[in-house]
Formats: sequence, structure tokens, C-alpha cells
Amino acid sequence: MNGTLKRASVACLLMFALLMININYVQAVKADGLRNDARNKRSFYARYESERGMITAGGQTLAKSVDVGGKFRFARKYTNGKMYAPVIGFFAPESAQGIEGFENDYLDGSHPDLFVRRTVDLITNKPNRGAAVDLTLVPKAQEVAYRALERSGKRGAVVALDPKTGAILTMVSVPSFDPNTMAAPDKAKAVEVYNKLVDNPNKPLLNRAIETTFAPGSTFKVITSAAYLSEDDSRDVNTTVDAPDVLPLPGTTIGLRNYHGESCGGRATLLDALTISCNTAFANMALEMGYDKLKEQAAKFGIGTGMNIPLRVVPSDIGKDEGKAALVQTSIGQRSNQMTPLQMAMVAAAVGNQGKVMKPYLVNKILSPDGDEIDSARPEELDEAITQDVADELRQMMVSVVENGTGSAAKLPGVTVAGKTGTAETAKGAASHAWFISFAPAEDPKVAVAVFVESGSAGNDATGGAVAAPIAHDVMQAVLEK
Repeated sequence: MNGTLKRASVACLLMFALLMININYVQAVKADGLRNDARNKRSFYARYESERGMITAGGQTLAKSVDVGGKFRFARKYTNGKMYAPVIGFFAPESAQGIEGFENDYLDGSHPDLFVRRTVDLITNKPNRGAAVDLTLVPKAQEVAYRALERSGKRGAVVALDPKTGAILTMVSVPSFDPNTMAAPDKAKAVEVYNKLVDNPNKPLLNRAIETTFAPGSTFKVITSAAYLSEDDSRDVNTTVDAPDVLPLPGTTIGLRNYHGESCGGRATLLDALTISCNTAFANMALEMGYDKLKEQAAKFGIGTGMNIPLRVVPSDIGKDEGKAALVQTSIGQRSNQMTPLQMAMVAAAVGNQGKVMKPYLVNKILSPDGDEIDSARPEELDEAITQDVADELRQMMVSVVENGTGSAAKLPGVTVAGKTGTAETAKGAASHAWFISFAPAEDPKVAVAVFVESGSAGNDATGGAVAAPIAHDVMQAVLEK
């Protein structure tokens, strides 16, 4: 009898031990997988049981949860959804993108910073609430940029930065999408809408400001100028360089010409070369410096390095060293030279900020459900791309572009603007990319802008001065008047 009881006791203990092991395995190892399993209806319902935090900018509510009752109690609602979707993203039944995804732990209340708040709510029997995420965007400037691109029917992107802090004041990508169409707790509908957006040839889900790169055209001449000025302290805006009408590309039978075959007079100062955007002058600068100098200078502006803002930004790249002919094309923003609009805004901002490159950021602060500040942005200097003296020389050159050259459409009444146009060829016979980068006021910048209009949407004769500069004008004005 005792033997039977002993065996039964051992069996019970063994089963209990196995049960505890299984419980711990499920809770510790399998928890995330089970929670995210599409068949887990409890997890699906839980996404809509608590009040998700708001997303705000400049005192305006961009996204909030509305109590609609029922088993899916809270529905996500977006104001001006298309205008902000490339940044905010969407909150759907089984996924979240953009700020909704990257700041999800704060928005749904599960972040460790909210542990005390969750505990208090549990004790006091209050429902769990998420924290609010306040963005750096300036609504007026965001709307101006979005409407300008939307009205034109052109694909493109606009980024505006605070040169001194790196705060992103505007981030627009067109075409966009309405996140409200995926916010309802209807999996089938959300998947259908998402798939249509994915299949759309205009790529509305693509944030053209940070998720892909384009040939920067002549806006890259600011970087070539920076490298050339930095290489020799004796150089300044009055330094002259050879600027022939045609420059034979080394090792080829092809000649590099200036835009529309224009003449730069055979020789030009650095000031004049940038003002009239003389291709052959910058090609000669690059040949004199070599690839390594140009790449080194580009890296100091942040080119070649990815970052999180907190959205992921793809790295820009000047391309590999493929010989002198390729270097010539790289120096004027062609060939394998590929930049994000955010990167080119950073270049303009660095020149305006006495050479200092600030890390861009989108989140201004995180607020608890009761409005208490949990965290706030801390501006971070990434590098000193150029000395203050070189920045001053470049500022003069970029001011001349707007005052006397190709960027006149960016002029602001009573404000000195520094800028550079860019028109990047994409393929023979195809429409060009149109660019404009700028900062204002030139003496003490409050805003730096990059405007990009994608090829195939602005006509074969599109230029940065005609297509992109007017948009930059409006965005700078909106920021300065806020």
C-alpha cells in the first residue's frame, strides 16, 4: 500500500513539475509568438480595448482613439491623414507603421517608463491608457508643402529642418494615403486596402523623404565646393578654376557640357561657378581633389550612414570609385550619386549652422496620459562637416545663387535666402529630377529646406529653379511666419 502511495505521489509531483515547466515555457518563451499569432483573437481584441495615446504636433491632434463602444471599443481616427501619413503611418488590426509602429510601446501604454502609471491604474481600477507622442512638425508648413505638391500632381518630397537643433519641421511625401482606411478593426478590409497601396505604381506607401534615394543633380555641388574649400585654406569665393565649354571625360571620347550648352567663360570664380551652376568648373575641382577627398567630405555631412529619427532612414551614397570619368559625373550629382531629400536638407542645414551637422529628429516629447512630461528631445551634434570659415564662404555662394542665379524663385521679401538648384538627369530622353535646397535667414537660419520633384512628373524641361524653388519659398515663409 505504501509503495502504491509513494508511486502515486511521485507521479503527481512529476506531472506538477511538467505542468510548471510548460507554464513557464509558454509564458516566457512562447508568449510573444502566441500574442502575435493571427489566430489569437484575444490579442486582436486587446488592440482596441484600451485608449491609445494621441499623436500631436504644434498643438494639433493628428491621431487619437475614439470610444465607439462594443467589443472593439476604441477606433483610431486621423486628422488630415494623407498630409501626415508618411510620418505617422497607420495602426491596423495586425500591424502598425511609421510613428504608430516605432513609438507603439508608448502609445499603447506598455513602455517601461509607464510602469508606475499602469500599476496605479490597476490598483485604482482605471483603464489602461497610452502616452501621447508630440512631434516636431509645424502644421502650417506641413500643409503648405503638401498642398503645393498635391496641387501640381507631381511625385516628390519636402523636408524642412531647424538647422540649430535638427528638429524636423516638415516632412511630406506625395503621393500619400489615408491611414483611416486601414484603422477599422476589419482584417480583411485592411489587407485589401494595403495590398492595393502596395500594387499602386505611384508607390503611395513609400516615404520619398527618407526611404529611397535619388540623383541629387547640382545640389551636390555644395558638397563639392565644401571639399574644395576645405582642402586648401587659401581658397575662397574669389578663387578661380578652369571652366571650359566642354570638358573631355578622361579615358572616354565623351565631353561634359554645361546645362543647355551654356558657356562659363573659360574660367570662373567659385562664387560664379555655383551661381550659374557651371558643370565643367566643378568637374575640374573634383579631378584636382580626387575621389577620396570628395567621399571624405560627403561622409562628414552624414552621407553613407543610416539613422533612426525614429523612422529608419536609408543611407545616401556617392557611389564607388570608378575612375576619373565617373568622378566627374559624381561631382555634379550624377552617375551613382544617390541622396535622400532628408540628407540634402541636412547639407543645407549644416552650412547654415556654421558647419555643424545636427541629428534630425521627429519626436519633440512624450507625455503621460495625465499630461506629465516623460521624455523630451535632446539635440545631438553628429559632426562638424566644415569649419565656420568654409561655411561662411558657402553661405555667400548660396546667397548669390538666389540673388543672381538659378534660384531666384526662392527669394523672400526682407529675408536673405541661401540656396542651390539641382536638375538631375535620369535616363536619355526621360524627365529630370528637380531639386532645391536652401536656408533662411542666411545670416541666422531658422529653417533649412530640401524640395525634391521626381522624374516623370514634372515634364522634360523641369528644372530645380522653376519647379522646386517656388515650393521651398512657400515652406520657408510658412516656418518663418509661425
